Parts: sequence; structure tokens; C-alpha cells
Amino acid sequence: MSTSPEQTLRRLTVVVALQWTGSTLGLPLLPLFLEHRGGTPSLIGFIQASFFIAGMATQFLAGHFADRFGRRRIAVGGLILYGVASMTFLLPLHAAWFIGTRALQGIAASTFEVAALSAVSSLFPEARRGAAVSRILAAQLFGVAAGPMLGAVVDVNQLAWAFFVTGLLSLGAAVRSSRLDLGTSHDPDAPLPDLQWSRQLIGSLIASATVGLATGVYEACWTLLMHAHHATNLQVRLSWTMFAVPWVALSRVGGWLADHANRRVIVFVGLLNVAFFLGLYPHIHNNVLLLSLGSVEAIATSLSMPSIASMLTQGAHDRELSRRQGLYSTSSTAALALSAGASGVLFSHGPAIPFTLVALSSAALGLVAQLWWRDVPGRVSTPTT
Repeated sequence: MSTSPEQTLRRLTVVVALQWTGSTLGLPLLPLFLEHRGGTPSLIGFIQASFFIAGMATQFLAGHFADRFGRRRIAVGGLILYGVASMTFLLPLHAAWFIGTRALQGIAASTFEVAALSAVSSLFPEARRGAAVSRILAAQLFGVAAGPMLGAVVDVNQLAWAFFVTGLLSLGAAVRSSRLDLGTSHDPDAPLPDLQWSRQLIGSLIASATVGLATGVYEACWTLLMHAHHATNLQVRLSWTMFAVPWVALSRVGGWLADHANRRVIVFVGLLNVAFFLGLYPHIHNNVLLLSLGSVEAIATSLSMPSIASMLTQGAHDRELSRRQGLYSTSSTAALALSAGASGVLFSHGPAIPFTLVALSSAALGLVAQLWWRDVPGRVSTPTT
């Protein structure tokens, strides 16, 4: 079935939002579910980490397969694998078995993400790519914000059925995606073009790692920081929502800027914004002010992410796009895992330590990215009118 690029984008946006909503639906209660299945705290931590470890280990491979065999096959395969893996939560298994379930979910989610983002880059010219990618990024964050909120109405005893429904939705999305045009049809017998290690690619990987470092601190320490400041559980939940709402609302503005303004400047401001707020948060003891500052931080961050994605794919061959996206996702996920692991340890020595160290690292890496991009045009060569 042939679809226009705009139709494909709309349908991918819905699929991405549903998948991320489903993948985060049970996260608030998943540790309790695993505890009821005999999981110890250390085992539960490993099960949670297996999602990211497996995804990180396979993201570039998923990109390679998408470039060789076509994005549609890889995207559909990822959705099917995610659906089947999610349904295994209904099985009466000990918690240890769910290491495999979460690993398969991580592989599947990463596979679909790489295929979807590279498909959008393939379908839209560079002059419109920032706006298109921004809608996929917004759909992801919408799902991340909506999933835990919807999961709040699910009892831990119903969590397995919630994951089962998520699996059914993923299988339905696979059927829908099998009819989408996700870019050029690839001949698996034709040799792949070499991956171009250009300045814009390396700078984009550094920028993505910077965002991953910041995300890791928030994943590991944000709730701990707010609880140290005597925040209520409602305030902690609201803090994530108030960060997500401006991001989703302003995503199209960020896409427009990526297509019309100087992307290097936008990314630099965005990364400095991340560094500034990371260094500031531990010294703010008013939780209402923390909630407000999170929304302010989200504004600049949301405006810069489409520009990073635009720089990543600039000048790339169509059969190179998925591998670039795989490298980008690997860079971000690896930095997130490293940061989350180290931040948890550092927080015990002082709440400000992980935030301050990553703030300094983010500012330094932002400068390094600019050095790699110094000879790269900041504006898209053929801007839209």
C-alpha cells in the first residue's frame, strides 16, 4: 500500500505514541510486580537495567539490518517482538525469567525506534526533516508522560493484563506498519555504501551523548533530590509531567527552527541550558519553584533536539540513515546508562555532586560538539519558504 510521506508520518506518530505509552504503562508498579514474583532488590534492578542494556547492544545492528533489508521489515519485526514479549508477563514465572522479557522489549523498542526515525529522514528532504523528526520525538515523550499516569489506575495484580493489552496493541501496530511506505525499497544483494564518518555525524553523536548524560542523572537522582527536599509523591509525579508538557507543545517550533535557523547555535544554547539547570537544581529547596524551573528547562531542550537530529542525517546516503540513527541511539543510551549508574553512587556522598559533575561535563561536551561542527553549515542548504 502506497502512502504519502505526510500520511506515513501521521501514522508513525500514532504508533510511536502508543508504543511508548504501553512501554511505560507499568513502570511505576513493575518493581512491586517483580517483588511479588520472588524478586530481590538487586534482581529487580538488573531486570530494569536489562531493557536498556539489550537495546544499547543492538541499536546499531538494527540500523545495519534496516539499511540492508529495508526499514519496513525491521519496524514490523520490532513491533511483533515487542508484542509477544509483553504478553509473557501473564505467564506464572519467577521474577528471574523476566530478565529475558525486558531484554526482548528493549531490543524490540530500539529496533522500531531506529527504523521509524530513519524512515522519516528518508521520506522528507533536509529542508523539512527537522519538523518531521520533531513530531516523532514529541510522540515519544508524550508516551513517556502518559504511560505512568495511565498506569496509576492499574492495580499491581492487574499489571500482567495491562502488559498483555500493550502486546495486542503492538501487534495491531505491526499490521498497520506493514502497509506503510517507509522509504526506498532496499535490495539486500546490493552492497551497502560505507558509513561516512563526517564532522556532522561525530558532532551529533557527542551532542546525543550529552543529552544522555543529563537524562541519566534525572533517571537516577531526580526523585531522590525532590524527596530530600520533602516533596510529596504528587509533586514528584507533577515534576515529570510539567517537563513533558512544554516539550510536546513546542516540538513543532523546534522542528521549524531546525529547518530555518542556525542549528549549531540552537544546539549549543540547548546544551548550555541543560548544564545550567543541572547545576542549579540541587540548590533550590522550594519544590514549587523546582516544578516551574523544570518546565522552563524543557523549552530550550525541546527546541534543540530536532536540530541535533537534522545535523545527524545531513548529507547521508539513504542506505546509511538507519546506521547513523543506530549510532545516535547507542551513544545516547550508553551515556544514560553510565550516568545513571554513577549518579546513584555519587548522590549518596552528596546530592549536589552528580548534578554538578554532569553539568560541567555537558557544558564541555557542548563546546566539543561545536568544534566538530565548525566547518559544517549551520543552516539547511535549501530552506523552505
